[in-house]
Amino acid sequence: MLLTINIGNSSIRFGLFNNNYNLKCNCSWIINSNPHRSLDEYILLFRNIYQQYGIFSKLIKNIVIGSVVPPLTNIVEQSLYKIHKIKPIIVDRYSSSPIRHYSHQLGTDLYANAIAAYTLYNKENILVIDFGTALSFTCIDKYGNIKGVIIAPGVNSSLSALIGNTAQLSQIELKKPLHILGEYTETCIQSGIIYGYLSMVEGLINRINQELKKNCFVIATGGLSHIYTPLTKEIHFKDKLHTIKGLKILFHWNK
Repeated sequence: MLLTINIGNSSIRFGLFNNNYNLKCNCSWIINSNPHRSLDEYILLFRNIYQQYGIFSKLIKNIVIGSVVPPLTNIVEQSLYKIHKIKPIIVDRYSSSPIRHYSHQLGTDLYANAIAAYTLYNKENILVIDFGTALSFTCIDKYGNIKGVIIAPGVNSSLSALIGNTAQLSQIELKKPLHILGEYTETCIQSGIIYGYLSMVEGLINRINQELKKNCFVIATGGLSHIYTPLTKEIHFKDKLHTIKGLKILFHWNK
C-alpha cells in the first residue's frame, strides 16, 4: 500500500491507497500539526493510529509526503523511517508532472490540488478552492496550464484573530446561523464568518469566470469545505481528499 501525507500549517492529512493507479482512498485520518512533538512521540502516535484503524505497518511499501512546513517534514519523515524502514518520497513544485506552473513560489498543496484537478476532471477550466489554514483558489485549464492562484486568510485564522482580540468571547462554533442578522454575539460572529466568507468565495468565483470569459468547474476541498459547499450553487463538487489524491499522482510521476 501507499501512504500519502499532506503536512499543512494547522493539520496533517494521511491517506492510504493501493499501490496501483486507482485513486480510491482505503482509509484517511487527520492530526493536528504540532512542531513541539518529539520523534518518539510521533512514532508512538503513528503506531497507535495504525492500531486504531487496524493497519498492518508491513503492508505499507511506499510513502509520499507533500509539505509546506519544512521543520515538520523532517521529523515526520524520520519517524516513519523508524517504523517502516522506508525512505519517503518528498514531492514539491519541482517534481515531475504534466503541470506547467508559472511560479516557483507555488506551495506543494496548491501544486497537488492542480495536478489532481487536471488528472481527474476533463474540463476547460477547473477551480480548486481549498478551505484550509489559508483560503486558496487554484485555477488550471485542460492543457495543464495553471492560470493563476488567489490566497486569502483562512476561515479559522480569521475567527481566531477576532476572538483573540475581543474581550470576554468564548470559542465560537463554526455553523450556519438561522438568520443573516444575528441577535447575540455568537450568532453575529457566525453570520460574519459563514456568510461573509461565502460572499467572498462566490464573488471571487464570479470575477474569475468574468476574467477567463468562461465558467470554471469548481471543486471544494480542505477541512471546512463541508460547511460552505451546501450553501452555494457555485461549488460543483466537494472532495476532502482532493489534495492527497494529487500527492498520489505525483508519487507515480516521481517514483
